[in-house]
Amino acid sequence: MIIGKRIKKERIKRGLSQQQLGDMLGVTKVSICGYENGTRTPTLETFINLLKILNVTPDYLLGRDVDAVKEQGESYGVKIAREDMEIINELKKHRELYNKLCSNPQRVINLISHRFKK
Repeated sequence: MIIGKRIKKERIKRGLSQQQLGDMLGVTKVSICGYENGTRTPTLETFINLLKILNVTPDYLLGRDVDAVKEQGESYGVKIAREDMEIINELKKHRELYNKLCSNPQRVINLISHRFKK
């Protein structure tokens, strides 16, 4: 889960233990561990406090932090996760596969998914 990975990344970047972050938020270390592992979801109030303490935007924590850009340089009105951009950029290195995905995404994804089930 993106939110958990990013909470952990930002917590570590700031040199905070799970206990320290929990104390700052008024929750237990177990709650922080649950947020980071994706087994718990912070309340709205806790989420807002996380944003303040970690000094990050909601878009970043939720994984919607990369602007999608048209080739002419005009910005779209959407944001996508960095992880998604990494997948797209990696796919572009494999031009043939990328072109097949662009021509019929649902069919190609179904073929790949079927292949992994074997």
